[in-house]
Amino acid sequence: MMNINTDKLHWIYKKLFTIRFFEERIKKIAKEKSVPGYLHTCIGSEAICVGVMCALGDDDWVSSTYRNHGHSIAKNCELKEITSEIYGRSSGICKGRGGSMHISDFDKGMLGSFGIVAAGPPVVLGAALQEKINGGTKMSATFFGDGAIHNGAFHEAAGLAKLWDVPMLFVCENNGYAEGTAANYGLGCDSLTDRNAGFGMPAECVDGNDFFATYEAIKVATQRARDGGGPTSIEAKCVRFDGHFIGDPQLYRGKDEVKNARKNQDCLKIFRDRVINEGWLKAAAMNAIDKEIKVEIEQAVADGLAAPHPDPATDLMSDVYCSY
Repeated sequence: MMNINTDKLHWIYKKLFTIRFFEERIKKIAKEKSVPGYLHTCIGSEAICVGVMCALGDDDWVSSTYRNHGHSIAKNCELKEITSEIYGRSSGICKGRGGSMHISDFDKGMLGSFGIVAAGPPVVLGAALQEKINGGTKMSATFFGDGAIHNGAFHEAAGLAKLWDVPMLFVCENNGYAEGTAANYGLGCDSLTDRNAGFGMPAECVDGNDFFATYEAIKVATQRARDGGGPTSIEAKCVRFDGHFIGDPQLYRGKDEVKNARKNQDCLKIFRDRVINEGWLKAAAMNAIDKEIKVEIEQAVADGLAAPHPDPATDLMSDVYCSY
């Protein structure tokens, strides 16, 4: 069982299903026009979110993208606070100021979720450098999409991470599309992994639909970094079941592309089938988790809707300036 005990497997499945049901529920809310701003779901890449966080420690640092709900949930951010933030309410994790694309919680190691493509790697590089200079033990991991590897900020962060050999993971969630552009367009080589190997760091491509493959790759890379081996690039291939954002007409996709992916590349189904066939978990136990999570999420949605909006008279200037 790859040294994962039954309690941990329950935790993993709970996180996988929580992300899936949360995103499906928030998607329905968005279509009712009750969520301000754009919404980007991570349905299809749950195994990457949970696989990475399972291999990291609670104290380790991560950064995310605008597609951040799954990372935040896997990093143990509070569901009620995430939901309230998406609604733009004062009880949100960022007091309603960040919204869906900018969830962060320093207490949980979530350094930030960035609407700007490739904005996360330089931030996490700083956290990793701090750990190395101060002799700390924390890992740092940055999530980004396949489109971000063409951005200068990513290249600068990757180059410096290797130059300084900091304890850092570059996790590329390759869902096949940079918005609506094919991931291999303009690549100039065979794969994203080959491109990232050019920085001189270990680079590996894994099946991001397979939790166990993702977890094992991250676990090995994390241990190497903690032992002084420097950064690693992980390309995790997955499928984005929804559009780039809710409302995307997805005219760039094939007729049955998503239908076939849901049938054959659903990471939740792959996980359930594996643990049941291996005799590691019972279907009944996972079904019970499903029911529990649905109740918890419905309560978080209700609480978020009932929470007050920020008060411009009192909240406008709070948390704007820092007093040292």
